[in-house]
Amino acid sequence: MKQHNIKLICSDIDGTLLDKNRALSTRTLAEMHRLSEHYPIILISSRMPKSMRQLQTQLNSEHYPLIAYNGSLIIDGNSSLFSQEVPFHLLERMQTYVDNTSIHLSLYHKDEWIVPANDYWAKREANNTRVNPEIQPLTTTIKDWKAREISAHKIMCMGEAEEIDLLYRLLKENHAHEVNAYRSKDTYIEVSHVRQDKASALSLLLQKKYPTISMENAIAFGDNFNDTTLLEQVGTGVAVANAKKEVLSVADAVTLSNIEDGVALYLAKLS
Repeated sequence: MKQHNIKLICSDIDGTLLDKNRALSTRTLAEMHRLSEHYPIILISSRMPKSMRQLQTQLNSEHYPLIAYNGSLIIDGNSSLFSQEVPFHLLERMQTYVDNTSIHLSLYHKDEWIVPANDYWAKREANNTRVNPEIQPLTTTIKDWKAREISAHKIMCMGEAEEIDLLYRLLKENHAHEVNAYRSKDTYIEVSHVRQDKASALSLLLQKKYPTISMENAIAFGDNFNDTTLLEQVGTGVAVANAKKEVLSVADAVTLSNIEDGVALYLAKLS
């Protein structure tokens, strides 16, 4: 097992840390509880903070920072250590892109999650994350956020694969210089600021909060495309067996799948 004097543990959530029921297994909880006294445990996810805090409480890691929205927001207690929103004009452009389509747009800012309707996609995401959205028209949200001079930390686009294909191409062709459009599923696009990813967020967190810990001292677990740079840049990058092949190819080690408690199995080797 490749280790670089591990001093910090970080993990993705969905597809990595959670089991088939999208919950923390007994084995995972036991290992995390054992290690949380000795290592900072940092959850790093595309999820919103409210959803992540529920898991932190179960892990006994609520006193540690978290990295939300694929690195666009770093929270430490009640303070934001870092915040990077997508350009506001993109919210207005996204509205025109999804007009006359069935694509659902979810807008996220800190602990706000706003949807235009409580449709299939909103209910599915609420079930997955155990958080309920606020419902109001997209035009109302955009007007409100413009007045408050805020924008989205993440835009979630959900819909039929064919429509998502077209939107993805539009974003890549017209906005690749300002946002990351991450295809987490064939029916999902997650949009965040181009300058942020999980690796850069962890590096920034270490500088601000743990200056004696380097990226070489971190172990990270992941499964999807947005975990690739993170696993490449930490000292020990571990992919779960169900990870995308691109993630498996850059990992220093591979553990069992998320539904087989792969993260817990690997962490059991740490003292």
